[in-house]
Amino acid sequence: MIYFPNAKINLGLAVTELRSDGFHHIETCYYPIPLFDVLEFVESSQFELTVFGNQLESPIEDNLISKVWQLMHGEFQVPPVKVALLKMIPTGAGLGGGSSDAAFFIKGLNALFSLGLSNNQMEAVSAKLGSDCPFFIRNQPAIGKGRGEVLVEVPLSLSGYQLTLVFPGYFISTALAFRKVVPHSIDFSFAEVLALPPTKWRHRLVNDFQPVATAMHPKIGQIIDQLYLAGATYASLTGSGSAVFALSEKPLSMLPLVRDFGVYTWAL
Repeated sequence: MIYFPNAKINLGLAVTELRSDGFHHIETCYYPIPLFDVLEFVESSQFELTVFGNQLESPIEDNLISKVWQLMHGEFQVPPVKVALLKMIPTGAGLGGGSSDAAFFIKGLNALFSLGLSNNQMEAVSAKLGSDCPFFIRNQPAIGKGRGEVLVEVPLSLSGYQLTLVFPGYFISTALAFRKVVPHSIDFSFAEVLALPPTKWRHRLVNDFQPVATAMHPKIGQIIDQLYLAGATYASLTGSGSAVFALSEKPLSMLPLVRDFGVYTWAL
């Protein structure tokens, strides 16, 4: 079984309230992008996970792939598998790589062992592992509410736009970012703003983590400024950072500061 878990970007991210359980209510739009990890697994006598590529920030036993198998083994008696994971999506970048790996692994185990789980059931399982994991089950543009796991699909297509992704190499802890952000109510509808063309998004779809990330790493703010100078229609931090992306009608001419970091470009 070979799968290619993809990354996502956040089109706006509002942190609206601190919940009684210590989590936060958020509102955001998840959008899948063509940056992929590679996940391969086969039946085995015992569970085993080997990770290649980008270095992880946590021990193997804390990886979401390991946690998926433990959960699926306990709830659905899934047999052991041997897993190889090639990490191409940067970690600690707000791109959802770990969550995507987990969701695709759930879908793969469901297929390999003919569990018959529906998308709704797999979303419920994945929600136990991470707030943005459920998004990757259907992997379609969606507004995320609650902790991010309550999904409403939106008829959004960025086809025809160029996507530029800049990874400055910083690891930003999501937990730390949430401790620093100030929750606030919003007076607009994500669905209504997303229905506008991206040329209207700059001052409407704001990521509340952007000032937090910029305060921690000022070059993040400089990169966003340079992306706009280079002709971006819309540029923003994704997730809690540190990756920054830009949408443009034509390929951007990279300015010196941006070229100093990892840059990915695609035609959507």
